[in-house]
Amino acid sequence: MKFYDLIWLIPIFPLLGAIINGLVSNRLGLQKSVTNAVAIAGSGLAWLLGWAAIVQWALELGIHNTHIVSLFSWFQGGSLRILDGSVAEVDVAASFQLDPVSALMVAFVTFVGFLIHVYSIGYMHDESDRAYARYFSYLNLFMFSMLVLVLGSNMAVMFVGWEGVGLCSYLLIGFYFEKEWCAAAGMKAFIVNRIGDWGFLLAIFATFMVFGTLEFTEIFPTAAAHPETYAAAATVIGLLLFVGAIGKSAQIPLYVWLPDAMAGPTPVSALIHAATMVTAGVYMVVRCNVIYRLSPTAMLVVAIIGGLTAIIAATIGLVQNDIKKVLAYSTVSQLGYMFLAAGVGAFVAAIFHVLTHAFFKACLFLGSGSVIHACGGEQDIRKMGGLKKYMPTTYWTFLAATLAISGIPIFAGFFSKDEILAKAFEAGAGDLNTFGTTYYALWALAVVAAVLTAFYMFRLVFVTFHGEFRGGEEAEHHLHESPWTMTMPLVVLGVLSIFGGLIGIPGKLFHHPEWNLIERFLEPVILPIGHAAENAEHLSHHAVSLGLEWGLVLLSVAAASFGIWLAYRFYMGAGAFVRPRLLAERFSFAYRLLLNKYWVDEIYAATVIAGTIKLSRFLWEFDARVVDGVVNGTALTTVGSSFISGVFDLKVVDGAVNLVAKSYDVASREFRRLQVGFTQGYAMVMVFGAAVLLGVFYLVKL
Repeated sequence: MKFYDLIWLIPIFPLLGAIINGLVSNRLGLQKSVTNAVAIAGSGLAWLLGWAAIVQWALELGIHNTHIVSLFSWFQGGSLRILDGSVAEVDVAASFQLDPVSALMVAFVTFVGFLIHVYSIGYMHDESDRAYARYFSYLNLFMFSMLVLVLGSNMAVMFVGWEGVGLCSYLLIGFYFEKEWCAAAGMKAFIVNRIGDWGFLLAIFATFMVFGTLEFTEIFPTAAAHPETYAAAATVIGLLLFVGAIGKSAQIPLYVWLPDAMAGPTPVSALIHAATMVTAGVYMVVRCNVIYRLSPTAMLVVAIIGGLTAIIAATIGLVQNDIKKVLAYSTVSQLGYMFLAAGVGAFVAAIFHVLTHAFFKACLFLGSGSVIHACGGEQDIRKMGGLKKYMPTTYWTFLAATLAISGIPIFAGFFSKDEILAKAFEAGAGDLNTFGTTYYALWALAVVAAVLTAFYMFRLVFVTFHGEFRGGEEAEHHLHESPWTMTMPLVVLGVLSIFGGLIGIPGKLFHHPEWNLIERFLEPVILPIGHAAENAEHLSHHAVSLGLEWGLVLLSVAAASFGIWLAYRFYMGAGAFVRPRLLAERFSFAYRLLLNKYWVDEIYAATVIAGTIKLSRFLWEFDARVVDGVVNGTALTTVGSSFISGVFDLKVVDGAVNLVAKSYDVASREFRRLQVGFTQGYAMVMVFGAAVLLGVFYLVKL
């Protein structure tokens, strides 16, 4: 059996789970054990088949061979003249492909998704049977959509998954729809993502008009072989694609939906932030790396947006007190790092950080869910503290993930984040690009963001798990470690947060480039532009000395260590909370600025939202008073003219006809009197008539 020929089944398994739980378990209110079995089977079979297909594909076909499974011709029709003057037939297939980048995404999406399903059994246990089934139906559907997105062999299939994860985010963020703020958060996520999806859709149309196909295996080799021909079009397509990525992966200015996504159940937050949804934009940019490498302008835009997002989100995370909001802004910041990597051409580093981020961010969110579960739903870290002794498993796994996101060796995040910082510096050092100063500035912002990340993440650890419990004696009596269904995924993800980055050891620092397994694995995805030799020569101008690279590594570690030390000084020991309180009082405006997230939501409410509402009201007024007025005026005119025509017809036309009839009637009644029936009477009338005629004749003669 060729498992790689069955990759279409990988998304089908969770889809079947979603259908069964959504249409059967939810409708009939079946027991939770049935729902569990269906949901775990759907996600578990996808995981097992996905890994089996990847291993068999790599061993039998090799990672340099893209394997495509076409199911059927999706839609056909018409033809279109494309950029090179030829005519292309519209023929899009429903097909899936397995190559290094899709294999990597499938591997961790299915695995992390499966762990989150297991975790959800314990976390959602108190829900009613029907709500429980609905939750797992949505969760399975989320996995289905993400797997379609990463396995699609063309932009059309990718877009189906793209829209699917947007729909599922709406359903899961607004899961507790009876609460108005939860329903509003789900709607906010859905609407903001529609803006990004508009850009992606335009990019699909533009791609077909340029290349005459939507298949990745046809677009990218063609573009790479003829860079001069497609460079201008690549800028347009790349920027439009990035509009979609900005919405889906929560970059400025469309990041505002992601912090509000915390309204959904915590496992949903883990799935959105770690394995699905927000990583879709990064995956799409990496998948389309050839398009971006043809356009320095598009890459610069990606790098600038990523760098600014990383630093802005990190500053907001400094003062947030909701445990999930801190993690949400850390996700926005880390996504900024990923786009910064893609913008400087470090596509492997970008997808590597997606992988390590999946491990430590899933661990962090599930750990926060464990804390919330133990604290009876409380999410304010100011009402926590001292949880280490009550929840040792949650604490140690949370600490491992925090060390990973902070970039401490040898934890997973260190390798991927260090690679991003190094590549950003190299982009600034490159003597062939004209944006060196800009890339240096972005590297500096990324270093500062690393300090802030370490600070606010260890602030979260110290305030939540150390010191004394601040939630009251009654709440303290109920503190306990979570059940095994919740702690088991935490342990697995905690271990991966420690060792998961070893597949990306920067081997060139040790004169062993082959040690970087992920770079070797993803190498086939980064096609050479033009001639391979010229491409290699171009890259050599961006290299820095080995000594400088070690210096950058040490600087990265020093930045993270400084952030941790600062957090310790602020939130541990006898003077805990004193310094931050004094700073908040001294710099009250800056504190309120960060606490209120730069008032971005308020600015949107006062401008975009208020403007949209006013425009909607104006259009309604115009429709009601002008458009409807014209229609109603026409109706009144028609009715009025019809009334006048009716009166004229009734009184004049019918009156004239009736007058003639009446005249004949009267005349006939009067002349009837002459018909007396006596012969002598008729003779007399004849004589009288003859006399009259003779008289008239005589008078005329005279």
